Amino acid sequence: MPTVHLRTYGCQMNERDSEQVARMFIEGGYTLTDDEAQADAILINTCSVRDQAEQKALGKMGMMGRYREHKPHVVFGFMGCMAQSRGEELFELIPHLDMVTGTRKYHKVFAYVDGILRRRLERRMDDPALSFEGQCVCDIADEEGSQNTIRDHLADRPRPTAFVSIMQGCNMKCSFCIVPDTRGSERARPISQIVEEVRSLAESGTREVTLLGQIVNLYGRTELPALGGRSPFVQLLDAIHEIDGIARIRFASPHPVGFRDDLVEAFARLPKLCSHIHFPLQSGNNRILRAMRRPYTVEKFVGICERLRAARPDLAVTTDIIVGFHGETNDDFADTVDVVERVRFDNAFVFRYSKRRNTPAAEMDGQLPERIMEERNQALLAVVGRIAREKNEAFIGTRQQVLVTGPSKTNKSRLGARTSQNKIVIFDGDARRLTGELIDVDIEETTGFTLYGTVAPVPTSSPVCP
Repeated sequence: MPTVHLRTYGCQMNERDSEQVARMFIEGGYTLTDDEAQADAILINTCSVRDQAEQKALGKMGMMGRYREHKPHVVFGFMGCMAQSRGEELFELIPHLDMVTGTRKYHKVFAYVDGILRRRLERRMDDPALSFEGQCVCDIADEEGSQNTIRDHLADRPRPTAFVSIMQGCNMKCSFCIVPDTRGSERARPISQIVEEVRSLAESGTREVTLLGQIVNLYGRTELPALGGRSPFVQLLDAIHEIDGIARIRFASPHPVGFRDDLVEAFARLPKLCSHIHFPLQSGNNRILRAMRRPYTVEKFVGICERLRAARPDLAVTTDIIVGFHGETNDDFADTVDVVERVRFDNAFVFRYSKRRNTPAAEMDGQLPERIMEERNQALLAVVGRIAREKNEAFIGTRQQVLVTGPSKTNKSRLGARTSQNKIVIFDGDARRLTGELIDVDIEETTGFTLYGTVAPVPTSSPVCP
C-alpha cells in the first residue's frame, strides 16, 4: 500500500483544503504518514500571504530531495497559493519537483500523483534510467465549480470541531494582498450543499463548525439574493443553526464592508454563534488604510466592534495588523497602538509588511527599513500581550462552558478545550470520556494566553423529603 506525507503551511483554509486532498488519497488506497522519509509521495500545501511562508516551503521541499537516494520513485509536489502564483518557475527552483497544482485544482492532485507514481514504478522495472523522464505536471488553470469540490472530511475518528469551506476567492483587491491573484474571484457554494455537509458532520459527532471564506461574510453576494432583509451569509447561519447536534458556529475571516445590521443582529438572535470574531483591522490610521485599499475608516471599524459587543456583551475580538506598510510614519503607527488600546483586542496577529509579487503595493515608494518594522512589530506585540493577559485574568474565578477537543497539544497528559470566546483552557480529565463534550470548568489561573482550571462538579439533585 503506497503512503503519502502531506504538510500544510498557512491558514485554516489551507488546512481544510489539505483535509480534502488527504481524503481522496485514503479513498484511493493510500495511507497517510507523518514520517516523510518513508513516504512514496510528499506534498506541501503552500501559502503566499508573506514571503517567509514561501521561503519556508521552498526550503523544506529542497531538503527533502535527499529521500530520492533510498526511494528513487518518490513523488514531490507543491499545491496551493505559491503553486498558483509561481507555476512553472518552481521546477527551476526545485529540480526534483514533479507536480505543481494551483488553488482550483485540489480535486485533481490525487490523480496526478498516483499517475506519476504508477508510471514511475512501472518504468523502473524496465529501465531505471527512464524513471524520471517526462512526468512533471503543472496545472494552475481556472476551473469553474472548483469551490464545490472542497466538501469531504476525514473519517478516521470523531472530530469535535471541523472547518467547512463555503466559498473561494476574493474581489476586494487590497493593495498588499496576493490572495485575489492566487485564489481568484469570489465563488460561493450553494447553501443546500453546505447544510448537507454540516449535517453529515453533526451525525458523525462534530459539535462545532468554523465556516471559512476569504471574506466570509460576503458569502454569496454575487450569486444569491437577500431574503427578508437578510444577506446570503446570515441565511446560511440561520440554516446551520437549525441542525441538530451542532452546538457552536464560528466563521473566519470577515471584512468590515460585510458587517450590516442583519449580521450584528444575528449575534443577539443566534445562541449557537460563538462569542468570538476574528476581525482584521490591518492599520489604525485612515491614510494607511486608504493606501492599503481597505474601504473603511478606523471610526467605522471601531463602531462595528461597539455594536457587536452591545449585541453580545461577552464577545471576544481578535484581529490582524500589518506594521511598516509603505510610508507609515511614527504618528501613523501611534494611531494603530491607540486603536488597539481603545478596542482592547483579546489577541492580535501582528505582521511586518511583506512585499508580494503582482500586488499594487509592490510598486509603491516608501518601503521602510526592516529594522523599523521589527521595532514596531515588537512594540505592538507588547501592547497586545499586556491587554490579552488583563483580559484573561478577568476569567480567573469564573466558571466557563468549554468544548473539549482532546489531549492538549503542549501536554498530552492533560486535556485541551476552548470557551465560546475561543480561549484555550487546559485541565485534567479522561480524554475518552470527555472529548467532544461541552462541560463546565472552573478557571483558576492563566499564563497569559492560556487558561487553566478544574472540571466543575456536576450538580446533584436534592433529596426529596418524605
